[in-house]
Amino acid sequence: MIFRAAEDADLIRQAARGNVEAYNLLVSRWEKRVYNYLLRITGNREDSLDLTQDVFLKAYQNLGKLDNPERFAAWLYRIAHNEAYSMFRKRRPESDVDDVEPEGAGYGITVGGSSVFPIELSLAVASALERLSADQREAVVLKIYQGFKFEEMAEILACPVSTVKSRLYSALDLLKDQLAPLKARGV
Repeated sequence: MIFRAAEDADLIRQAARGNVEAYNLLVSRWEKRVYNYLLRITGNREDSLDLTQDVFLKAYQNLGKLDNPERFAAWLYRIAHNEAYSMFRKRRPESDVDDVEPEGAGYGITVGGSSVFPIELSLAVASALERLSADQREAVVLKIYQGFKFEEMAEILACPVSTVKSRLYSALDLLKDQLAPLKARGV
């Protein structure tokens, strides 16, 4: 992972100097992760594909503004966060962004294309995640699915670390309560 981060930093510097091939390589490395993040936030494949393209276009246009190449991941996910919530606002100008619920599950737990857990558990987790607030769900996605540190999450969400922790821990408590019946049945 450290080697990959060093390679990314070098690619970012090259891309910032106008090397399109270096940027294309960065896109190929990050595209699937950004798409999966957006899919879990929006719950819609087409929207996630469109937003992913928008994210990488904006990132390319603003790459010169990135001060520290080691912060690329958090910076990229912040752009993705902003693009998703901008889409939510455009679609529902009369509602609060926190009230937006995803259209589909998009939370399937898979590794290498195959399901890790029984389908019942996957459906229960997806359903439980949909019941969380948008802020709580995003905290879970960033920490559990994407593996970000609290400081990086705070940067992406533009809020204090204490707020990130509060959202995550309250979400995990709710998920634990909602999934407890499955655990009791041994699923």
